[in-house]
Amino acid sequence: MEERTADEVAEIFTAAGHSVTLIGIAKTSDESDDEYKAKIKRNVDHLEIIKAYKKLDETTSIWTSEDFTAIDAAITAGKAKY
Repeated sequence: MEERTADEVAEIFTAAGHSVTLIGIAKTSDESDDEYKAKIKRNVDHLEIIKAYKKLDETTSIWTSEDFTAIDAAITAGKAKY
């Protein structure tokens, strides 16, 4: 396995943005409360996993100058929803 490229890291960060967006969307009329909470929890879990990504040395983060303000806020908001 090789280190993630800068493009791969950028794609992962973009995927995190999608989870941030989903956490911010209100429950739809076709979702049960349990379905909505499960969706929110999956996305919070996704963000927490992404934040913890390490390089192959397993000690150094893949993240460099990325701003996690929105991600951290989404994790907090999402946890309050389930």
